[in-house]
Amino acid sequence: MNWKQWLLGRRDVTLALACVAVAIIFGFLSPYFLTLQNVATILRNSVELLLVSLGISFILATGGIDIAVGGALGISAIFVGWCIQGGWPVAAVLLIGPIIGTALGLVSATLIVWGKIPAIIATLGLFGIYRAAIFLLLGGSWISGLPDTLGAAVNQTIGGFPAVGIYILFFYSVGWLIMRWLPLGTAILATGGNERAARLSGVAIGKVKFFVYGFTGLLVGFAALLYVARYRNIETSTGGLVALDAIVASVLGGTSVLGGKANLLGTMCGVVLVRLLQNGFVLVGVPSLWEQAITGVLLISVLILDALVGEGRSSAFRQAAANS
Repeated sequence: MNWKQWLLGRRDVTLALACVAVAIIFGFLSPYFLTLQNVATILRNSVELLLVSLGISFILATGGIDIAVGGALGISAIFVGWCIQGGWPVAAVLLIGPIIGTALGLVSATLIVWGKIPAIIATLGLFGIYRAAIFLLLGGSWISGLPDTLGAAVNQTIGGFPAVGIYILFFYSVGWLIMRWLPLGTAILATGGNERAARLSGVAIGKVKFFVYGFTGLLVGFAALLYVARYRNIETSTGGLVALDAIVASVLGGTSVLGGKANLLGTMCGVVLVRLLQNGFVLVGVPSLWEQAITGVLLISVLILDALVGEGRSSAFRQAAANS
């Protein structure tokens, strides 16, 4: 195996190098890009996307997809905001986001597993329902000026390290443990690799899908909690495009959109790359319309690259088999 093949097989390393290259380029284009303040802003803006992308990686690994995560984040954030306005205890407020998010994730799983609706159709329909629900719940207005009820829980440092960073590391460690060491991780990858074969091998496909959508909902709810804690307001557009960004970050990181493969470290690098690009575009004056267009082009390019790499590996395998 030469170094090019090794790099193609290590998407996390490739993305880390890409992040460095992008940072250098934007550093030349804008004197503000590499300042400590801007780097801190990029990292803060990555928090919610890191959580949602972790869940999306699990779903993609099963061969599924969830386009409704943005709407679920918005609804979860609204309930968190209402609880803060109502003067609920901090412990109750901390629970409400993950509870609502998990419930909405299980709604997706129910439609997919019991309703036999393809994931793309079920979650696309739910996305529309959730966006309408957000508008109705907010009455077309905003929830703003919320008190800093959650500040102590999310803004403090533990041993000099930001608490939010510890939360992210905790969830990714749990995800890595599941994927790498637990039978559940094997079942998830088997489901995405070949669902029929996995079922014949005794994998409880329905339970696996309920888990990944429920787990993603939990992460979405926690992301909503952090969103409200940071911004202390909720708009009708909250969570709007997070699904696209999460899918792009996951696929960039090496998680297969066809299922059967996940790279959580690559997902983290993918999130950082997406946020670096978005922040850099803002600083150099690229209109927001083009930001989303470039994100879409990035996703399509990675899918084409994956297809070409997969075809190349298949050809090499067939050639080796013919020569043996």
